[in-house]
Formats: sequence, C-alpha cells, structure tokens
Amino acid sequence: MPRKFFKRYLPKPEKLRGQKSLGFLSEHLADPSLWTLTRRSVGGAFSIGLFFAFIPMPFQMIAAAFLAILFRVNLPIAVGLVWVSNPVTMPGMFYVSYLLGSWLMDVPLQPPDTDGMLEWVINRFGQIWQPLLLGSVLLGAMASLLSNIGVRLAWRWYVSMQWKRRMRMKRLPPPPQTDSGAK
Repeated sequence: MPRKFFKRYLPKPEKLRGQKSLGFLSEHLADPSLWTLTRRSVGGAFSIGLFFAFIPMPFQMIAAAFLAILFRVNLPIAVGLVWVSNPVTMPGMFYVSYLLGSWLMDVPLQPPDTDGMLEWVINRFGQIWQPLLLGSVLLGAMASLLSNIGVRLAWRWYVSMQWKRRMRMKRLPPPPQTDSGAK
C-alpha cells in the first residue's frame, strides 16, 4: 500500500515517547511493530479500531490503544479509526445497533424521543442496554472482520499491480539509439 501516504499523517514515535503525559506507556511506544505499515499490522489495526468504534463505552481510544499494544499492530491507525464513531455518526450507529439487538433478542422496540437521541438513551437505558450492547458487539465484530479482510485483499491487489508494472517495465525494449553527432 502507499506507505508514504500513511507515514505523512502518522505521528513520529520519538515525539510520542517524549510526552510526559503518557508516563508508563512510553516504554511500550518504543516497540517498532506499533509503527510499521505492513499488511498484518494495518489489517489488525483496522479490526481493533472499527470494533471499538461500535462499542458504546467511554474512553474507546484507550481500549483500542491497549489492544493495539497487546497484539502489536499499528497503534495510530487503531486509535484513529475509533473516531469513525464521532458525535455526528454515533446516534445512527448506535440506533442501528439497537435495532439489530432488539430484532435478535425479540424485544419490542422503544421508539426514540423527538427530543434527541441522547435524551432517549438516558431515559430508556434500563430497557435498551442489552439489545444495544448485543447489536454493537455484533456490528463491531462484523466491521472488524470485513475491514481486516478488505485491507488484506486491497494490500495484496496493490502489491500485485506494482509487481506487474515493474515486470512490464523490465520487458520494454531500450529506446532506439540516434546518431546525434554524426552529421
């Protein structure tokens, strides 16, 4: 994959290691596997980041960072992908998760209030938490699996296209020689 593109936007490990606020994590941040861009590390980072994007919990980035360090996959990508669930996308993602969980558990739907999604979740949390959690875990697992497969397939396709391009370039005949000084 285009490593230069990713490296342009990733933070430098040395800069993060110098952050005093990271404290005990600084020794783990020295691990080069957390910063490499390989098919395995990027695919695993996509899996971790998108899984936690669907989980309705506070501090999703910390959980994603912990698992990225544990499984030694690309840390910045795993943490960055958690932001797929942001204040704009979160209500829709969690409502679809709730619908899926309600359908699977055969629980009657609690229609959302017209006041807003946050008020609905707070007011009805006792009735919706189980279907919401089930749907979130299932959608997170599906997003995790599909993204890992997609990244690995796209990576493989890109590498094979680059390989074919290099092979074509090797087979090209040399440009014809002209006698520029023979007149």
